[in-house]
Formats: sequence, structure tokens, C-alpha cells
Amino acid sequence: MRGLPAPGVRDRNANRASPMSAAGMSALWGIPFAGILLSIALCPLWVPRFWHHHFGKVSAAWSLAFLLPFAAMFGLDAAAHSLVHALLAEYLPFIILLTALYTVAGGIYIRGNLHGSPRLNVALLAIGAALASVMGTTGASMLMLRPLLRANDNRVHKVHVVVFFIFIVSNAGGALTPLGDPPLFLGFLQGVDFFWTLGHLWQPTLFLVGVLLALCFAIDCYYYRKEGVLPVDPTPDTQRIGFDGVVNFALLGVVVGLVLLSGFWKSPVVFHVAGAEVGLPGLVRDAGLVLVTLLSLRCTAAQVHADNQFSWGPMLEVAKLFAGIFLTIIPVIALLREGLHGPFGAVVAAVTRPDGSPHPAMYFWASGLLSSFLDNAPTYLVFFNTAGGDAQTLMTTLAPTLMAVSAGSVFMGANSYIGNAPNMMVKAIAEQRGVAMPSFFGYMVWSCAILVPLFAVTTLIWFT
Repeated sequence: MRGLPAPGVRDRNANRASPMSAAGMSALWGIPFAGILLSIALCPLWVPRFWHHHFGKVSAAWSLAFLLPFAAMFGLDAAAHSLVHALLAEYLPFIILLTALYTVAGGIYIRGNLHGSPRLNVALLAIGAALASVMGTTGASMLMLRPLLRANDNRVHKVHVVVFFIFIVSNAGGALTPLGDPPLFLGFLQGVDFFWTLGHLWQPTLFLVGVLLALCFAIDCYYYRKEGVLPVDPTPDTQRIGFDGVVNFALLGVVVGLVLLSGFWKSPVVFHVAGAEVGLPGLVRDAGLVLVTLLSLRCTAAQVHADNQFSWGPMLEVAKLFAGIFLTIIPVIALLREGLHGPFGAVVAAVTRPDGSPHPAMYFWASGLLSSFLDNAPTYLVFFNTAGGDAQTLMTTLAPTLMAVSAGSVFMGANSYIGNAPNMMVKAIAEQRGVAMPSFFGYMVWSCAILVPLFAVTTLIWFT
């Protein structure tokens, strides 16, 4: 955050201005941000039909609830600068990457029929976990879920397999690179090195994923033996196992290369657009990702998209909601930068030791618990800035704190269906395929019984 009126995420390749003070601003400026996050969390549960048709309008309404008073108090120029900066330096890079990964993953179809067994299920989950940090938790979930469901369509007990799929593939597996989960890409835009998360989070990620795979195997073995003779597999073995849309694997490699390039390429060239700064490496990355998206759509056969039931609905929802999030978070981050003496001093104090240093365990649980019920990307951004917001300091002196924020935001998105976008997508697809998924609170029984104890052990080992 450069300070008001600039927003909270900075392109790592743009020049950075010194932060402005938000002293004198009230905590009431955080209401639009809290409103949009609560709307995302609660409206799909309480008013699903209204939300399905009007979520874009809700996002726009909360955006205006910030922008109009902001323009009235600070002037039209300040409001316009914040809007343009949020669009060019924050929102577009974020959405362009998600769109590219979503499109590439939707262009790969795993054909053929596997036969579900504990060994096979755990193998598919392990592969999905590995792919999650390369093609994102959403991409890996959409790629691996349908083969998993086809493999188990003759199983009587399979709910547990999908639940562990959400734990592992849709969340924990994405903790190793900025491509894996949106919070980590926001950190990358803030200046966190591409391979920093891999170097610092591989141990807790390996621990969590490894234990979850072992638990899934044990539970699946129990149910597999309990089922006895399985019914006839409803999916015929008419196709050999293989991939359609293989060109998208190459395009996935291009996506990784473009993001790496933007991290390593240092250029003094900066473009100024309405007061916002856009660095040349970031611009090249985003243009390349748009080209990858178009090439994937052009080169992928229509049948592949049909087999994957590919649609733009999920991406449109993400695009509309995050437009509001990136705008309404502007004053929140500015106020957090005021520290203990600002309006959000209680939040800062809760994650700060008596000597004034950050408390990694508190950061892990605070960012994690909020990520369980609110979107994990803005949650990461809030606590990143609560810890100072300087990437170089957080990667070195305060590395345990950045580890805690990163792990909490990614891992604990699995605590509820609304903690991470792929969770609800996996639930919806599984139910379409006849899997009787747990209710909202039924799922949390699973997560509280399995994940919370593992997070407690993770805290004791890495964050105390």
C-alpha cells in the first residue's frame, strides 16, 4: 500500500511511492470491505437465488459505498487515481493470471475410466496436490475431480474421498508457488520472490498433505473392505487412458515462464497511466497471459470443453467480486498501516508480542480463521500489511511471520465450503454426479475433526 489514495497491492516492477498517512480516518471506512466479504460468505447460503442473479450488483454497490464518500471527502482526482491504480496495477494482473490458468486447465481432459481403490484414490489426490502449485488449486481441482468421480462411480462410500480432495487438492496443495493460490500471487505482486514459498513452506505443506493422504488411505481401506463385492461399474471401459487437449500442457509451461520472467526481469521502464505506474515486465507478463488464453481457446477442440463442461460462469463471478474487493480494501490497508495507534489497533495488538514483534502463531490462526469463512486472498493481503507490508523485511527478518500468513491463508481455506473458491465448485460438481456431499456444517465436522488438530501440530512445530 502506497497510502491513500493508492491501493494495497503494488506491481513488483513499478516504482513505489512513499506511503501516505491515514491518520484521522475512522474505522467506518472498513465497512464496505467487511460488507462485501460478509456478502460473499453469507448470501450464497441465505439467499442463493438472489445471489446467483445479482452478485455483480452487490459487488458494485459495496464499491460505490466506498468510492462515492471517498470522492466527496478527498476529491474526484484522488478517487480516480485509486480506481485506475487498482485496475491497472492490481486487479488486471490478478484476474488475467486466474483466467489463463482456468482456461488452460479447462482445455485438458483426462479420458478413459479408472477403477476406484484406496491406492488409486490416494495416487490421484497426490497428483492433484502436486499440480495445484503449478496450475492453481482451481485448475488442478477441475482437472482431477472428474477422473476421480468416474473412478469411484461404482463405490458405495465415496463422500470421504471428495472431502479429502477438497482438503488436499483444492487447498493445501497450492501452498508452494504464487501460481498455486490467489493469496500467494498477491504476495508475489507485493514483491515476495517466486520461489520463497517453496523454500519456506515445503516442510509444513509436505507434513499436512502427507498426513491427510495417509488418513484418506486408512479411511478408504475401511470402507473399501466394508463394501465387499462392488456393483457393476456404470462407466464402460471404452477408451484408453490418456489426455485430450495436450497442447495446453505446453501453454501451462508458458504461463509459468511468463510469471517467472516478470519476477526476475528488472527494468527501469515504467508507464504512467492517469497517475498509476505499470512496469514493463508486468505488462509483458500480462500481455503474454492474454495471448496464452486466446491460444488455448483457439487450439482446444470444442469436444474437450464439452467433456469438461467448461463454462465462463465461475470466472465471471470471481472477476466481478474481486473488482469490489480490490477497491474496498484500499482504506482498510491504509488504516492497518497506522499500527497500534490506528483505528484497527486491536487487530494489530492481537498478533503482536509484548515486545512489539509479530507473533507468528497468532498470525497463522488469525489469517487462517478469517480465511475459513471469508475469501483468503484479501485476508492474506490484510495480514501481510498488518505485519508491515515490506516484502524484503518479511522474507528475511520476519520470515516466520510471512510463513504463518501464507500457510494460514492457504491451508485453512479448507475449513469450510466458503473458505476457497474451488471448494464450492467441487461440491457442486460432485453433487451433480450423485455424490451426497455433507451440508455446510456437516463438512465442518470433517474439517474440525481432521484439520484443526493438524493445524495445532503445525503451530507447535513451525510457528511457536
